[in-house]
Amino acid sequence: MSRAMGSTPGTGRSTTGTPTNRTSAGAPAAPGAPSPAGPPAEPYRWRWIALAALLAAEAMNLLDATIVQVAAPVIHTELGGPDAGIPWFSASYTLAFALGLLTGARLGDIHGRKRVFRAGVLAFAATSLACALAPTTAVLITLRALQGGAAAVLVPQTFGLIRAMFTGSELPRALGTIGPVMGLSAVAGPALGGLLTHADLLGSSWRAVFLVNLPLAAAVLAVLPRLREDRAPVRPRLDPAGTVLAMLGTALLVCPLATGHPGPAAWVTAAAGAAVLAVFVAQQRRTARRGRAPLIEPALLRGRAFPAALATSTLFFAVVNGVMTTVVLHLELGLHDGPLTAGLTLLPWSTGLAVASWAAGSHLVPRYGARVMHAGLATVAGGLAGAVLAYRAAAPGVYPTALPFALALAGLGAGLFTPPFFTTALGAAGPQETGSAAGLLNAVQQLGGTLGVAVIGGVYLDAAGDARAATGAGYALGVAAVLLAVAAAAAGLMTARRARTAVPAGEAGDGAGPG
Repeated sequence: MSRAMGSTPGTGRSTTGTPTNRTSAGAPAAPGAPSPAGPPAEPYRWRWIALAALLAAEAMNLLDATIVQVAAPVIHTELGGPDAGIPWFSASYTLAFALGLLTGARLGDIHGRKRVFRAGVLAFAATSLACALAPTTAVLITLRALQGGAAAVLVPQTFGLIRAMFTGSELPRALGTIGPVMGLSAVAGPALGGLLTHADLLGSSWRAVFLVNLPLAAAVLAVLPRLREDRAPVRPRLDPAGTVLAMLGTALLVCPLATGHPGPAAWVTAAAGAAVLAVFVAQQRRTARRGRAPLIEPALLRGRAFPAALATSTLFFAVVNGVMTTVVLHLELGLHDGPLTAGLTLLPWSTGLAVASWAAGSHLVPRYGARVMHAGLATVAGGLAGAVLAYRAAAPGVYPTALPFALALAGLGAGLFTPPFFTTALGAAGPQETGSAAGLLNAVQQLGGTLGVAVIGGVYLDAAGDARAATGAGYALGVAAVLLAVAAAAAGLMTARRARTAVPAGEAGDGAGPG
């Protein structure tokens, strides 16, 4: 089997110079897809309906990863308990999700992604209902951890199931829908959490933020029979040593940062976690050299395209989560506004992201390729600059009226970024590498979000007082802008080879353009 990671995303050439199939979005065609000269494969009849179900499952996870941010103070007021428990309403979910992602991806390779996906959706729905019924803070935190574990089982299966149903030019279009849904759900979570908590539907208060998952899960399960089963071409085995190292390193890295305002001891622990993960990478390479099945496919880390994609994802979602956290903290702690104000302030970001994602995936990426990703990052930078100016212009204790407009611009940039990013990052992963690619991208996205809350949110908390809330927010967004600049440099590494690789004459008119 030819290794798909031998292709540079969007170049149309393998690293050895052999032309590969291209799609209209500039990404390599799916492994096993017919060449343009051969007979077209029969499209899977239910692929678009099945894709909608997979996207709904992605939305469930990302909504739950962020929806509690705004509702957490209300949950604490009703359930009681120490103030230190508030960050763990989100952190317990984050930690369990991050710990289980790589193992969840491997389970799909072994047992079949449709089967594992079904089990994950059922477990997620059950734990969502249990969270809504939680009587105490301790019980809710425990159930949130179980919910995060269920998400770690279902989420990594999405990419492989999409590749089982789409081929040729439709594959990058289908993969391109994941980015908008992921970004929109992550940003819409706080807004929806604020609206549901404020609405207090039938006296449900904060419990509605968990009950909203039940109709989504029911819809996914109804469509699930239409999904095609998919698994790795060569059935791997679990790697116990690699699993332990990955979980230990992830726990040490994420746990001390997940509460959002870590001290020096937490950063030392996180550094130890990073060291353990470095040992994990070395162990994976040694396992592969010995002919055994590693937890992740080492081929993904060869070259610089996919590692650069991991760095880009980590930094980008650090900015997204950090900015959201800063806005919410400033409004609720600095200005003493309620969750509804925080949710509505973030709504322009969500709207801009939705509109730009649709435009990018449907029109811009097929024509301009990866250049849209870079344009999106530049637009986000413009939005962050506008937000800093909005905070500087606001009088102490007064709502920054220009902030929603700046967030709308940043949302447009995020929407332009996500479709070409995920298409480029995932387009070259072969069937044997799909589970590992999905697990790694989801893991670093979660890690990036946690780092963003810890670093950017921590800058705000350190700098802000009642009289300096807007100043602290401006400092925090300045840090976000620096991280975004590093993300832009990493994104450049994802596509730098495209600019240096000549496109074959027969492929010059594909419309993707150089990145």
